[in-house]
Amino acid sequence: MAACTGFSSDHFKSICIFLILFSLSSYLGSTIKHCLADANVEVLCLDAEREGLLAFKESLTDPSGRLSSWLGQDCCKWNGVYCNNQSGHVTQLNLRNPYQLINGGVGDSTAYKGSCLGGKINPSLLHLKYLDTLDLSLNDFEGAEIPEFFGQLKNLRYLNLSFSSFSGEIPPQLGSLSSLQYLDLYADSFSSNSGSLELHAQNLNWLSGLSSLKLLNLGFVKLDHVGADWLQAVNMLPSLVELWLHYCQLQGIPLSLPFINFTSISVLDLSENSLNSAIPPWLFSLTSLTKLYLRWNFFTGHIPNEFANLKLLEVLDLSNNLDLGGQLPKLFGILRRLKSLDLSANNLNGEVHEFFDGFSGRPNNLEYLDLSSNSLEGELPKSLGNLKNLQYLRLSGNSFWGSIPSSIGNLSSLRKLDLSYNGMNGTIPESFGKLSELVDANLLQNSWEGILQESQFMNLKRLESFRLTTEPTKKFVFNVSYNWVPPFRLKSIQIENCQVGPSFPVWLQVQTELTSVILRNVGMSDTIPGDWFSKLSSEITYLILSNNQIKGKLPRQMNSPNLRSIDLSSNHFEGTLPLWSTNADELFLQDNRFSGPLPENIGSLMPRLQRLYLSWNQLSGRIPSSVCNLEDLQILSIRSNKLSGEFPNCWYHSQMFWGIDISNNSLTGSIPSSFGSLRSLSVLLLSNNNLSGGIPYSLQNCTGLTSIDLGGNQLSGSLPLWISENLSSFFMLRLQSNLLSGDIPQHLCNLQNLHIIDLSHNNFSGAIPRCIGNLSALVYGNNSEVFQQLIWRVVKGRNPEYSNIIADVNSIDLSWNNLTGQIPDEIGNLSALHILNLSHNQLSGAIPQSLSSLASLSKLNLSFNNLAGKIPSLPNFNDPSIYEGNPLLCGAPLPTKCPGKHSPLH
Repeated sequence: MAACTGFSSDHFKSICIFLILFSLSSYLGSTIKHCLADANVEVLCLDAEREGLLAFKESLTDPSGRLSSWLGQDCCKWNGVYCNNQSGHVTQLNLRNPYQLINGGVGDSTAYKGSCLGGKINPSLLHLKYLDTLDLSLNDFEGAEIPEFFGQLKNLRYLNLSFSSFSGEIPPQLGSLSSLQYLDLYADSFSSNSGSLELHAQNLNWLSGLSSLKLLNLGFVKLDHVGADWLQAVNMLPSLVELWLHYCQLQGIPLSLPFINFTSISVLDLSENSLNSAIPPWLFSLTSLTKLYLRWNFFTGHIPNEFANLKLLEVLDLSNNLDLGGQLPKLFGILRRLKSLDLSANNLNGEVHEFFDGFSGRPNNLEYLDLSSNSLEGELPKSLGNLKNLQYLRLSGNSFWGSIPSSIGNLSSLRKLDLSYNGMNGTIPESFGKLSELVDANLLQNSWEGILQESQFMNLKRLESFRLTTEPTKKFVFNVSYNWVPPFRLKSIQIENCQVGPSFPVWLQVQTELTSVILRNVGMSDTIPGDWFSKLSSEITYLILSNNQIKGKLPRQMNSPNLRSIDLSSNHFEGTLPLWSTNADELFLQDNRFSGPLPENIGSLMPRLQRLYLSWNQLSGRIPSSVCNLEDLQILSIRSNKLSGEFPNCWYHSQMFWGIDISNNSLTGSIPSSFGSLRSLSVLLLSNNNLSGGIPYSLQNCTGLTSIDLGGNQLSGSLPLWISENLSSFFMLRLQSNLLSGDIPQHLCNLQNLHIIDLSHNNFSGAIPRCIGNLSALVYGNNSEVFQQLIWRVVKGRNPEYSNIIADVNSIDLSWNNLTGQIPDEIGNLSALHILNLSHNQLSGAIPQSLSSLASLSKLNLSFNNLAGKIPSLPNFNDPSIYEGNPLLCGAPLPTKCPGKHSPLH
């Protein structure tokens, strides 16, 4: 059966088994009858049935011509039509779409759609009175209803309408098919408008007429109106062997049944129905069960010991129930036929010794075990080695610690080992090298210590993926000789915070089939051979060699169309930037020694670039206008280079561009007005350049702006009113060291999320607005982590520069201006304020007593003003330099004593 190829799920295996059995029985019956008949008599299909098929074809759409063979008198020779060899009656109509799925999905949606039958289903099929098999699966009937007349095909034993985009109410007339053994109405679809299609049933009473039914699949059929009666309807099917009710929106599950009638059931799938109850006890009376799927149902309580009653169980999936808790029971070792056990993503806790000990001293067939994403803890026991047939072991996302037990070497069939995201803080045993069938080892995000040697890799001939990361403070060493050539060819490697270098060893150089390379902080300070990059597979998607000290130049050109992420940051690469032609989303080359200009054609070399990081290099020249052609660009970070010239003014097409950091360069000219077209702009960092002119009015269109740093330029003009009128999410406003002038507008107080204000070293004049005490973020200390993370993602690199910004959170710096008037008493409302610098102005009057209520204040500077009177008691600020340059101030900590109570102060 060619239609059975390409599927691996139990559902599709069931389809194939039933099809084969039906076809075999029909073939044997017709062959025996044919042998008893006159060998010279050729039986043709009947005229009425041929005409019925032609009318049926006429109503269908068939873009790929699958029914082009439906010509001539003998319909028994038509594609998909099968007849009884003696009577000539059509008995089977198999029009399943032959399109080959890829991993259970559609690879090419256009090719799939082109291979689908569609249109209307003509009642002329009723001419096929002896039809016992009808398969229209994997086609696209675009939301048509299942025809009611199907209920008149009295001889049907097999009806498969799965994945064919039917919708509407399931016709209860199907309940008239008393001979039906197989009914598959699985309602998921590969159609482009599948989201709008809904196959549903108001009740399941019609099932009572299907007394011969062995397999029922109503997956993705909406049964939310059926209520809890669905179980009683199913319970009336005594011959039922398989029941598939995946994602049916069932509303509850009865915890008890007065009697159990469907005791022959072997496969039960109730997954993804959110049943939200304890696991019902009646399940444990279904002792014929071999496969039980209960994932994503939010079952609560403990795992019942009664599972031990299901002696024939081969597959049990209780994953993703979240509230299913308690310790792992010992009972699973009793289930000798159990091959697959998935308990992942629950709330299981405690140690696992008892669970693994349950498999001791008795044979077991367990091949797949998933305990990931729970709250399990403790050391892995030696009894883990009892699972000698295990092929897949997933223990990630728990709190296991210690070393991998040496008994791991007993798992001679193991293909995948996943211990990622635990607290493993011990060693990897020598017996790891006995896992000769191992294909995938995932040891990420642990705290490994110790040494890995050649002997632990010598037998791993099938290894394709190796991932291991430890903490930077731990010492984990790959102790292999420079010239060692391993027996495996990896497709994926990820090693972080381990000692692999200082050389770039041969065992890495010979890995020419890699599709993902991540070697971050592995102590390499060597020069990578120039031809290594060219030898990499054209299928490579990740190339990450960051945080090493790798020297040398990169190849000038490389064509890697599948490359998605390139991170060579924090190394010692030098020379000009490479002209790599890729479809990469992100390019991290910051913190190296690259020099020369940015490629003029960068927009065409990497047209899908979303994140470009080139900071902390020695790049020179201008920023090419082709950068504006990167329509998917989100972040441009070129801080601390030697770039000059004007910033290109062509930003009209980048709809997702939200982060810009060109600080610490030598750019001239004005801030591009086209920035106003970047509606998503959130972080704009242009400090320490030679930019001039005013702050462009067009920036008011960027209503998502959260952080601006334009300090250290030659900007002039006043502070735009739109900053306080249009930007409600403003977190940081840094305009220090410019030529800005005018008053500080009252509207600035409307910025309720403002945590950093730095207007220092300008020519602002006038009074400090009294409403400054209304800045909510500085009053209540609103959480600013989201805004800080946005800045971090843009700056991305050396921590000190980011830390300098974040150190100013909850600060006001108005120093080195021409501000006059008194310090507003309302400033004492800013309970979350950490830094206040009002120095080098012309402020007058007394220091407000309210400053003493600022318990969070850690830095204060009021020096070089015209403040007068006695310094209030501020216990945390006893440094005289805070107050110096105010000749009319007196009292501690200044040496000037205040005059007597009745003496005038001069």
